[in-house]
Amino acid sequence: MTARWLLSRIGIVLVGAIAACSTVTPTPETANPEATPTVTTATESTESIEAIVTLTTLTSDLIHTLDSDVLVGIPGSPILREDDRFAGLPVVSEGRAEPDLEAIVALEPDLVIGAEGFHDKSLARLEQLGVATLAVNVTDWASLTTLTRDLAQQLGADPQPLLNRYAACLAQAPATSPSAIVLVSRQPLLSPNKDSWAGDFLAQFNIQNLTADLQGESPFDGYVTVSEEKLLTTDPEVLLIVDTGENLLAQLKGDPFWSQLQATQTNAVVTLDYFGLVNPGSLASIEATCDRLSQL
Repeated sequence: MTARWLLSRIGIVLVGAIAACSTVTPTPETANPEATPTVTTATESTESIEAIVTLTTLTSDLIHTLDSDVLVGIPGSPILREDDRFAGLPVVSEGRAEPDLEAIVALEPDLVIGAEGFHDKSLARLEQLGVATLAVNVTDWASLTTLTRDLAQQLGADPQPLLNRYAACLAQAPATSPSAIVLVSRQPLLSPNKDSWAGDFLAQFNIQNLTADLQGESPFDGYVTVSEEKLLTTDPEVLLIVDTGENLLAQLKGDPFWSQLQATQTNAVVTLDYFGLVNPGSLASIEATCDRLSQL
């Protein structure tokens, strides 16, 4: 698994994983996609929101759960295609391709929600066309909660059922958990530190993330490159391998260092889905990850 492939597979999440920001400004801004997201842009409106287009799977799920009637356009994703709730809704984007702005405008949305740092250019263009936008970035559970409350307020919906689901999810966290390292790629070996959704997820479950405090050069904020020597030195009790569809576990098993780790010697190697741990993906993905982490 190469760094170039990793960029195409998980770049959406690490650059623009959905999170909450509620700052509203009357003028469009174009953020630097390479910079750490700090500003959310939207067009201020006093009118009620009756039609929303979402460009991320998580916000699609949140909006549909809060008020299914207002969702009029969604991104193309296996998560949504496999969910009957989204059947028949127009798809306005696919993968890393630019969203179809013409299709979005034709839906006459009152609001378009995208990922900060990833959809910046598209959102700025939509603002120029007179379409209100909101850029969001979920980096931890606190920002997920804030985003849920903010969206519910804009829709006049009750956020409590969703907040109750979050609380039930986190209530599964054991008092103590083993030390662990998460690996999301092999060349290079990338692992989340504390400044990522995955890192915060581990902390919520009292898992001692041995790369939590590491800093270093990486293509993605919140992720660090880990050397084979570092893996052997820290020697985690559990290895968490992210399933990105490229059979990462099989690749790692062929490396000389693999058999020297206590986690591999004690069969404490756990595969976790990319959606939920690295990319929040959907409410169901997040809840499934809670279940898996509670069993470590």
